[in-house]
Amino acid sequence: MATILVTGGAGYVGSHTCKALAAEGYLPVTYDNLCRGHRDAVRWGPLTVGDLTNRALLVQTLRRYRPAAVLHFAAYAYVGEAVSDPYRYYRNNVEGTLSLLEAMREVGNNRIVFSSSCATYGNPQYLPIDEKHPQAPINPYGSSKLMVERILADAATAYGLNWVALRYFNAAGADPSGEIGEDHDPETHALPLAIQTVLGGGPFRIYGTDYPTADGTAVRDYIHVSDLAAAHVAALGYLKRGRSGVFNLGTGRGTSVRELAAAVERISGRRLWVREEPRRAGDPPLLVAAAARAGAVLGWRPRYTDINDIVKTAWVWHSARQRQKVEA
Repeated sequence: MATILVTGGAGYVGSHTCKALAAEGYLPVTYDNLCRGHRDAVRWGPLTVGDLTNRALLVQTLRRYRPAAVLHFAAYAYVGEAVSDPYRYYRNNVEGTLSLLEAMREVGNNRIVFSSSCATYGNPQYLPIDEKHPQAPINPYGSSKLMVERILADAATAYGLNWVALRYFNAAGADPSGEIGEDHDPETHALPLAIQTVLGGGPFRIYGTDYPTADGTAVRDYIHVSDLAAAHVAALGYLKRGRSGVFNLGTGRGTSVRELAAAVERISGRRLWVREEPRRAGDPPLLVAAAARAGAVLGWRPRYTDINDIVKTAWVWHSARQRQKVEA
């Protein structure tokens, strides 16, 4: 059984990917400091609690488990927080990745799949966005991801690193079997916030109603978290062939914030309390992926392409979780 080290494996996309790895016969070893991940989401392999800046512990973990490759999810990922505290993002996302790469080089591991982002593109010059689109991030989160991509490319030239960067668009949904889901604190993603509202929370805030879109609200390409997990598993096969490259992960379909809110109302059967707010800094108006390259090269295609199906998996998980809290 091949072992894969998963940094950030206690987080949202990381934990779903650990489940996908286990289903394909891998042993996922999670490395996470648990500052934003959840210990109870680590169910398919061992956990090492540690920070990316702890290079000695990284080296120890790599030597102990001898993974065939590393899947690197560990990063801060809140755009608003990145804008207000950029030092924190560069220190964690960039410096932490450097620490990981140096530890990998020390032990002779040269395969990594990096969790990148469509935020590296910035405001789109054309749609849908393909991998050749210019990268001009408009917030420190996107800049930190782009910096890491450049570090990976330089490391490939200097040290023979094999790497894949998966630039995904808006992760959404939950494990279809209901085992794990999206659980951030604070929560900033639109879908879980809308579901929290219909479950009795505060208002669902729409930030910006004057964008140049059909209904004035921002448009995003929502990609199901299980589809993201499957892409990471597919990328491992690409690495085994000694290849490196970048791939967009999305459905190619855009959904506005108002359309997302309407889908939550349809699936839940409840009215959504909406409050309109001004635009947030660092939010592009439209982000939609061209992801054909991932299909052609990795053999990956999203299973969930209808926003209603994505919302349904999230609704099932969040509503069941609320019932469990009430019963407890």
